[in-house]
Amino acid sequence: MARQAFGIYGSDTEDDATVAREEARVRHEFWVKFRRFAARLPFAEDLITAYFCAFDRDTPRRVQLALIGALAYFVMPFDFVPDMLPLIGFTDDAAVLATAIRLVSVHIRPQHREAARRVLARATRPESTEPGFSKEREFDTSAF
Repeated sequence: MARQAFGIYGSDTEDDATVAREEARVRHEFWVKFRRFAARLPFAEDLITAYFCAFDRDTPRRVQLALIGALAYFVMPFDFVPDMLPLIGFTDDAAVLATAIRLVSVHIRPQHREAARRVLARATRPESTEPGFSKEREFDTSAF
């Protein structure tokens, strides 16, 4: 099944539906969880960079699948080491992400990193009180 998902033996409709569900889950739950833990994540920039690379239309599908898998592990409510544990809660998430990034690093472009830095700068600043500031548009990923 993993071979089918990575296109080695072609595509299966059920696998495509599973991938589409995981993509939707990551898109929906990523920013919610990221906002809750952004200040405590030493790997926050890599996490957001992986997100932008995964949803970049120019990223090869096999790379997208690897990164979406790592990001899905991050947003899962249950994982190997519970995220709520002080100091070690995100070590498994960091390991999964680091492995995925190492495998696909050639596809991570400077614009993915720059977009991640901009998002991280916005996420760590105090709430904006400017008129017209929209939380929905704060993390606009439509460019990718």
